[in-house]
Amino acid sequence: MKALNVISLILVILGGLNWLAVGLFEYDVVSEIFGGADEVGSRIVYTVVGLAALYALALLPKVSKDD
Repeated sequence: MKALNVISLILVILGGLNWLAVGLFEYDVVSEIFGGADEVGSRIVYTVVGLAALYALALLPKVSKDD
């Protein structure tokens, strides 16, 4: 389960960095790699990153819990 948590965190960070590039430079790294935002590869990456973000929401109570 720890591996899934780490993978999810990495995907969420990469997705956030992509949005940073979009916001600051109007440059979408994912769509550039896959040839456009509407291409199948881009849509798969966006979906996987979104699913990782949903999974990260489930981890939020664990992170915010006092020991």
